[in-house]
Amino acid sequence: MFVCQSPAVCVSVCFSVCVGTNMEEQKKILCVGLVCLDIINVVDKYPEEDTDSRCLSQRWQRGGNASNSCTVLSLLGAPCAFMGSLSTGPVAENLPDVTAEDFSEVDLSQFRWIHWEGRNADEQVKMIQQVATYNSRLPQQQRITVSVEIEKTRELLYQLFPHGDVVFVSKDVARHFGFQSAEAALRGFYPQVRQGAVLICAWAEKGASALGPDGFFHSDAFPPPSLVDTLGAGDTFNAAVIYRLSHGRTLQEALTFGCRVAGAKCGFHGYDAIAEKFSNK
Repeated sequence: MFVCQSPAVCVSVCFSVCVGTNMEEQKKILCVGLVCLDIINVVDKYPEEDTDSRCLSQRWQRGGNASNSCTVLSLLGAPCAFMGSLSTGPVAENLPDVTAEDFSEVDLSQFRWIHWEGRNADEQVKMIQQVATYNSRLPQQQRITVSVEIEKTRELLYQLFPHGDVVFVSKDVARHFGFQSAEAALRGFYPQVRQGAVLICAWAEKGASALGPDGFFHSDAFPPPSLVDTLGAGDTFNAAVIYRLSHGRTLQEALTFGCRVAGAKCGFHGYDAIAEKFSNK
């Protein structure tokens, strides 16, 4: 599906190959948000301020939170899709965010889970309300699960807290509100989420924690033998947690798996090795 915004920009939903043994398993996970170009310079050590460093290598890599999470879901073996603004050229500026009007053209019957990277939250709330209306006509087991990511310290994004079945809140947002640990953040933010929702907060080398109807859960981090590339580690964590939860695993299992996959990803460049290490596990 393409909804053209201008001759150079389209909102696109791109699908992977469907796999599964029944209709519910064949339904996709949709990630809505940003795709961008990451230009990565590799140096022998992190540069000090006001110094020059020789670049050992450079690569261009597709990035953006929602795009990265969709990549990881695909590598883990999940049928998935991405919705966001795409450019016709290799580089673009000022691409528009997906609107509720764009989203209204999506066939929701194809999806079992939709994840929103918090961006234009006013429009995203309207999109989630469309899903709520769709879900209201279905039995519980056929309804779409909604997750949202609140990563940036932007006031506009905080309205997303009560709109997810699963809510990912970042360490940056937690610290912005004065919380000094994941557990403190979860207990502080939890009154803002909807009844029965799960709230998750990753805290870098201290692992990740979650709070839900069944209580508090924690997983330690799983650092790699050598730290190589942390870009997209948070997006990897989100995708791995969604992957496990969408397959009916417990919150503790999903949290631990998310930390394992994100930790391993920090030990190699890019994402491709995730398929070899974790696909269908």
